[in-house]
Amino acid sequence: MPTTAPTANALADVTASDSTLRRFLHGLPGVDAVGLEARAASLGTRSIKTTAKAYAIDLAISMVDLTTLEGADTPGKVRALGAKAVLPDPTDRTAPTTAAVCVYPDMVAVAKEAVAGSGVKVASVATAFPAGRAALGVKLADVRDAVAAGADEVDMVIDRGAFLAGRYLKVYDEIVAVKEACGDARLKVIFETGELSTYDNIRRASWLGMLAGADFIKTSTGKVAVNATPANTLLMLEAVRDFRAQTGVQVGVKPAGGIRTSKDAIKFLVLVNETAGEDWLDNHWFRFGASSLLNDLLMQRQKLATGRYSGPDYVTVD
Repeated sequence: MPTTAPTANALADVTASDSTLRRFLHGLPGVDAVGLEARAASLGTRSIKTTAKAYAIDLAISMVDLTTLEGADTPGKVRALGAKAVLPDPTDRTAPTTAAVCVYPDMVAVAKEAVAGSGVKVASVATAFPAGRAALGVKLADVRDAVAAGADEVDMVIDRGAFLAGRYLKVYDEIVAVKEACGDARLKVIFETGELSTYDNIRRASWLGMLAGADFIKTSTGKVAVNATPANTLLMLEAVRDFRAQTGVQVGVKPAGGIRTSKDAIKFLVLVNETAGEDWLDNHWFRFGASSLLNDLLMQRQKLATGRYSGPDYVTVD
């Protein structure tokens, strides 16, 4: 299986200077927006039935980063979320655990205790999430605090202002510095695709993040109007596929924000299978950033098992 690495050696020369990096990123093929959206829409019409649907629902559950990122988060809420991640359906212990619980850095220790011994990872947003408007030293301190508290994964936000101003090397250097501060923790790099304006920018950000050593590239914070869409996720899946073909390095993808139903999740899994391939159909390489999605997956899972829909009180209210 391909592995992740701090840099892609095959492309190391393109990051030697601002000009070489700019030349490379602006030399990437332009995105056919109409074609991209048409393909995403077409793949979204694929019908998944019976046994395949049951498999897809369990796979989607196992890929959820169960998330709470609110100013009103309390230790009690995080403990409850951790318990749900470990045992999503208390009436059916065959339901898989989620991939991770995602919280703010000050809640990492609480989450770590809540999922201890389960295999569920603890992810923490950092780098002045969600806007990323802070000095690099502050961002790195944020990361180190999260890792010291036990975070297995760190979700960072890029400096969108620097990226949109064409200061690509600044964004690259920040990602490299954050990756180093992560130590053994895996790094997810959030682009906030809804603020990048164009598909060409999303493609450039994807390659920039991967060149800098991202273990995952992630669409969104979930805090803006436009978050994960089939089209922007398809574009990022194409990027990780092409990056592995060129470098041998495999990078994960995490769409986040706005994915609320089992039907939505299955559409995204079809995108993964048809674009990047089966190697990405694993929670080591694909995640959903979500809070309410898990409830619908559990209700659909019970429908397949019993033939009837559950009432709204079947699942916990997060």
